[in-house]
Formats: sequence, C-alpha cells, structure tokens
Amino acid sequence: MYDIKVKRVYEEFSEDDGYRILVDRLWPRGISKEKINIAKWAKEISPSSELRKTFNHDPDTMGEFRERYYFELDNNEHAVEFINLIKEKLKENNVTFLYAAKNEEYNHAVVLKEWVEGIL
Repeated sequence: MYDIKVKRVYEEFSEDDGYRILVDRLWPRGISKEKINIAKWAKEISPSSELRKTFNHDPDTMGEFRERYYFELDNNEHAVEFINLIKEKLKENNVTFLYAAKNEEYNHAVVLKEWVEGIL
C-alpha cells in the first residue's frame, strides 16, 4: 500500500504525488485548471463554509476545528465513496491531498488525512 500525502496546490507537481485530489471547497486563487494537474476536485468532502470561516487557520482553534470537521466527515453522504476511492488509488500509487492554505500545519487537509487514515 502507498501513502496519503498533503501538499500545497502551489507547490511543483511531482511524479511521487500519485493521484492528486484538490480538497478545497473553493478553487485556489491564481492557478489555472491546466497547471493544477489534478485527477479529482473533492469539494464535497471539504469543511462547510461556516466551519472554514470559523476556523480561519487559527492554531488556537485547531482542536475544536478537528472535532467539528470529523463530525461533518462522519455525517457526509459522500464520505463512503471518497474512502473507497482512496482505498482503490492507494493500491496503485500515492494519493496527495492538495490545499491552498498558507499554513502547512494547521489546515483542513491535514485533518482530512488523519480522518481517512483512521478509517483505513
């Protein structure tokens, strides 16, 4: 089995990325669809707009954000399909979750990775 990776969408594409999934609800600023080189845009699995705005990448609210985002994921009608896709793709290659946030440590893609790995 391969690995799930997390990477800023603005970083250079790498063959090691494998299957690339944009996990943001909004399209990243200043980047074209051709340049992003993604296989899937999974906006349906991203945090709700309300949760995203409340969190605002503040390290002090990361614990609460994680808890609330896990709740959203656990109750997301698209979650099973998303998990099944990740399982299938990991048989062949790495899967990379792409996000636009500047903070590489405190963002929803990191939490999404933790959640998925907890299920796999």
